[in-house]
Amino acid sequence: MPQELMYQIALTRIPLIGDVIIKKLLEHFGSAGNIFKAKKYELEKIETVGSIRAAALCNFRDFAPIAAEIDFIEKYRIQPLFCTDPAYPQRLLHCYDNPAMLYYKGSAILNPPRIVNVVGTRHPTPYGRAICETLVKELAAAGITIVSGLAYGIDMIAHKTALKEQTPTIGVLAHGLDRIYPLAHKQMAVEMLEQGGLLTDFMSQTLPDKQNFPKRNRIVAGISDATIVIESGVRGGSLITADLANGYNRDVMCIPGRLNDPQSAGCNYLIKHNKAVLLTGAADVLELMGWQDTPRPSVSGVVQPGLFPELTADEQLIMSLFREKSRRHLEELYLQTRLSGSQVATAVFNLEMQSVLRSLPGQLYELI
Repeated sequence: MPQELMYQIALTRIPLIGDVIIKKLLEHFGSAGNIFKAKKYELEKIETVGSIRAAALCNFRDFAPIAAEIDFIEKYRIQPLFCTDPAYPQRLLHCYDNPAMLYYKGSAILNPPRIVNVVGTRHPTPYGRAICETLVKELAAAGITIVSGLAYGIDMIAHKTALKEQTPTIGVLAHGLDRIYPLAHKQMAVEMLEQGGLLTDFMSQTLPDKQNFPKRNRIVAGISDATIVIESGVRGGSLITADLANGYNRDVMCIPGRLNDPQSAGCNYLIKHNKAVLLTGAADVLELMGWQDTPRPSVSGVVQPGLFPELTADEQLIMSLFREKSRRHLEELYLQTRLSGSQVATAVFNLEMQSVLRSLPGQLYELI
């Protein structure tokens, strides 16, 4: 059993030790393993820890469920992401209550250049459905990753449209990765693993209980550059996501609706109280976020197989990705090639030297 991973997961299971406390401990001790090896008096010295939490840490012995979870992670090739992992969603790190541990399965990178969440009612009108499909289609054309919560209604429409447009889409779950809720979305979730991913901060065997959904919403809001609400009641879960996004200093945008339409009451409320910008289409999103420089779309056949026979096997593997999409993030290359960091770095450097790739700001690379 990987020792450090065991300690990382254990930190999330100790009573009274929440995400904020975990980060305080990490600042002082550097790693989860060091926290568990610390003496009680050393733990008590940390601000906000105190004697009760220190005792809870020192007395923790319930490692059997953690061993089972690590077996589950290894069996299903799930990626555990502790908050100190370079692959952890960096936008989330700027949120004071970001989860210490995440569990991820999928092909999409979690730190893309542009990422927004699209949320809304579970019972959209034909108007809301059409707006969502059009908006996501236009956002996909601008190279924007789409996040939502895999729920009925607007969430499902956003994911399904992103899949149709072949743009990455990430579903954030309110339960463990051993199940899909609602079950009706299981097939869509399977498709998302190939063209996106599923993300949660809950261990396997966790049920989709009511109290888990607000926790899920903080990830939806925090992982994104902006939150887009399409139809919501005044007490909808989408308003929770919007409030969280505002608290994280993220942009919130809403599609307005008719004054007497209950499905739009939440959106109209957010706009009226200056908690969201009125949104009329994808062009508004691009302008507000400063994303008018739309990434160059993928061109089929830009690089023909065998065009660079002098390339190494690693370089050929990386070039095969650029045949599918001419602009890629460095982390995307790590995840999709399964090469080591040094192998990717060497191959990318050699491709730059041969004027095959050019580097762009933000660890992006583009085919020349």
